[in-house]
Amino acid sequence: MLSGLRRLGLEVKDLDATRAFYEDRLGLQAAPGSASESHVLYDVGASASGAAVEGADADPTSLVLRRPTAQPRGGVHTHYAFATTRAAYPRWRRRLADLDPVEFSFGSSDSLYVYDPAGHCVEIGGIHDTAAAEDNTEAAAVENDTDDVPPLTGVFEVVLEVTDLSRAEARYRRLGFEVVDRGETRRRVRLTGPVDLELWEPQLGIADARGGLHVDLAFTTGDAAAAVEAGAPWAVGPTDVEEGVRVVDDDGHVLTFVPPQSGE
Repeated sequence: MLSGLRRLGLEVKDLDATRAFYEDRLGLQAAPGSASESHVLYDVGASASGAAVEGADADPTSLVLRRPTAQPRGGVHTHYAFATTRAAYPRWRRRLADLDPVEFSFGSSDSLYVYDPAGHCVEIGGIHDTAAAEDNTEAAAVENDTDDVPPLTGVFEVVLEVTDLSRAEARYRRLGFEVVDRGETRRRVRLTGPVDLELWEPQLGIADARGGLHVDLAFTTGDAAAAVEAGAPWAVGPTDVEEGVRVVDDDGHVLTFVPPQSGE
């Protein structure tokens, strides 16, 4: 039903400082014509980084930073995760070492956690594989201590704070997400779909991360009407907007269902 994460919106107060973090520290480049006094957009994904990556989405996700001047505002203190390759992960650890990242091993992959100037917890996880030739290039980069920015190959996880875990889980399962993990000591559910969603009742996670409030998500779908019907009832909407159909769930998260772009 939902085939891709088209957009993740984040709320920021100081756009200049937050842009400096994403551009200088993470190497993202503003999409042409996307920057203004109130917002900026970055395309993140394998196609944007130019890497040949196994398992990565071919179509990028737009990361939007917004000052709270219009609707949708974007998420507050959102915890979300960028993907990188396993070979590039050590370079991210070195590149961000001065920010004292928290690191955590999930067995098959490792992640580091840092905070942007707006208070969003940014995870970078080494989850993707590359061709052997690119692995050798990454190994040489680590050995030579290069300053080249390692690739970010997508957004693979977003954490939403919810007030009623069972109700939120049921809604997102109706939208096609599948449960892959449940918290044993924390009130959380992990679902997989076009992006991994973690649903948390209010709590602190790894690196004291919190689930995002009123997070702005846009999903690609070939049938917006079916998605609206599957997820209903909604707290607000459905509302037709320029890019598609917008709804708001019971926890204030904004979902926009948008049609595939040419070639998707």
